[in-house]
Amino acid sequence: MTTDAPSFVRWFRDSSPYIHAHRGRTFIVAFGGEAVADTAFANHVHDFALLNSLGIRLVLVHGIRPQIEERLRSRNQEPIYQDGLRVTDDVALQCVKEAAGMVRVELEALLSMGVSNSPMAGAKIRVASGNFVIAKPLGVRNGIDFRHTGEVRRIDAQAITEKLDRNNVVLISPVGYSPTGEVFNLRAEEVATTVATALKADKLIFMMEQVIDGYTADHPHLTTSEAQQILNTAAEIPAEIQRHLEVAVAACQAGIDRVHLINRNTDGALLLELFTRDGIGALISSTPYETLRSASIEDIGGIIDLISPLEKSGVLAKRSREALEMAITDFSVIERDGLIIGCAALHNFPEEAAGELACLALHRDYRDNAWGKRLLEHIERKARSRGLQRLFVLSTQTTHWFREQGFEPAVFTDLPVKRQAAYNGKRNSKILLKQL
Repeated sequence: MTTDAPSFVRWFRDSSPYIHAHRGRTFIVAFGGEAVADTAFANHVHDFALLNSLGIRLVLVHGIRPQIEERLRSRNQEPIYQDGLRVTDDVALQCVKEAAGMVRVELEALLSMGVSNSPMAGAKIRVASGNFVIAKPLGVRNGIDFRHTGEVRRIDAQAITEKLDRNNVVLISPVGYSPTGEVFNLRAEEVATTVATALKADKLIFMMEQVIDGYTADHPHLTTSEAQQILNTAAEIPAEIQRHLEVAVAACQAGIDRVHLINRNTDGALLLELFTRDGIGALISSTPYETLRSASIEDIGGIIDLISPLEKSGVLAKRSREALEMAITDFSVIERDGLIIGCAALHNFPEEAAGELACLALHRDYRDNAWGKRLLEHIERKARSRGLQRLFVLSTQTTHWFREQGFEPAVFTDLPVKRQAAYNGKRNSKILLKQL
């Protein structure tokens, strides 16, 4: 057994809820032509194969911009852009067809690998592609004729679903077809978003070229309103980040639960984003990823999982399940992607305008001041709203932390009379008090 075995076991156990949750779900993964041209892209292909083997219904949407540019240069043609969109003339359209065909074949070849001693050894992945995207011309805008540049008219969702039902990985190029047989050059982001919406996909994932951390590092989980605020207030946003934030907001508003923006230059970025609780990129969703709320009876199991290790170590006094159920209305919890990562209770003693902060506990991965302070501030606000004037806590091993938060040492007689009667002398807990 290697020295990394314990961490591997912990990681595997922590990822198992996501393995179960993702099975049978539909994910749309979009990436640019730059990613395909990178020699390290094979690692991401291995990860696509892994997702497929775990039962995830996978649709891949690729870009072809650098491949088109290369072909234009070989013909001594300059690319023409207007308002960030390519003007696709006859020569550019030929380059679009060549680039789309080449990239599609390369991706199919990579997904077909099954070389021994490689991550895809034994993999038998069926790749399906086709004329799933029906398009129409973009037309003339602001006096500019975009020629063969188009926009999505509709998606043949039934055909894609049939391929996914047969466990195929569906591969879609940014090319659309009209009922009259015309071919149109499309934006890969638009194709990915409309495919996700048509399929009612569970996730839309963009593997980006630029790092988005500078704009979401403090808040890597954004609601659509928060993402829109970044777009409205940030002085300068790189074009790629702005475009993807706009697309993410639009996708969520169209019904996609979650849109992920990750840096494709990070090896294993897709796995880190999907199988770890904190992920590695930016998550945009209509509803908050993390909430601080009043506890309900359904949270009992999560609270027990949270406090059991602390009870065994003596940090917290032991509580039976029945006691927790009877006092559940006193509890508040922090829920993060379905996991209870923090809890605290406020027990009221209204006769003496006092409250007890009890059972403050955090998940082992979130034991820093940010979440602890957040819970404490929530309990203090709750106490003030009830007209309580002081907050006390009994602690055996965390007195220093409470002192840092403004609590002062107190004595037994400072406790409410009813709490004095319930005081456990064997624990010899320190009493701390804070005026609200």
